[in-house]
Amino acid sequence: MITRREFIRLSAFAGAGIILGTGLNLDKRRERFGIIRPPGAQAEERFLERCARCFKCGNICPNAAIHFMGPEFGLAALDTPYIIPRDQGCMLCMKCTQVCPTDALKKIPDRPEDILSKVRMGKAAVDESICYSYNGRACGVCYRACPFPGVALKVKLFEQPVVLDKCVGCGLCEKVCIRNPQAIRVYHNA
Repeated sequence: MITRREFIRLSAFAGAGIILGTGLNLDKRRERFGIIRPPGAQAEERFLERCARCFKCGNICPNAAIHFMGPEFGLAALDTPYIIPRDQGCMLCMKCTQVCPTDALKKIPDRPEDILSKVRMGKAAVDESICYSYNGRACGVCYRACPFPGVALKVKLFEQPVVLDKCVGCGLCEKVCIRNPQAIRVYHNA
């Protein structure tokens, strides 16, 4: 059941979403804005079909990492969840996957082996040209923030970060990067 507040919000944004949402398809918007979906998200088209816009995933997130799309993303994506790693990374508790009533977010147990094998929110990339550790100052903050150090992210000499294939895209490394603009960023899976 939709609340009065949600109805008013949807009504107010519907016209703006239609106007602002034309011209770019959702895939181009995702590329432009770097949209990272919560863990367990189905493929984008199926995700949009299944997401009930119930806000349960955002309400249960203990890290307040989940935001909801506004009209600038188009009506099809309005009020669907996404994560902005620089604002707040996902701590991989998997609570959002447990409360999703429509399976738009597939249920994933809160076990390291399941998270590493089933979560693909995106992948981090290091810009060596601005990373302190690649430019004469040992840092390593991103490595220490990684929930899977040595598995998803390793460091070389002088704490130079190297992203490995097991990176799940949680964004904790991007959140804590002390460089501005950040030297490590998570990019969505295309």
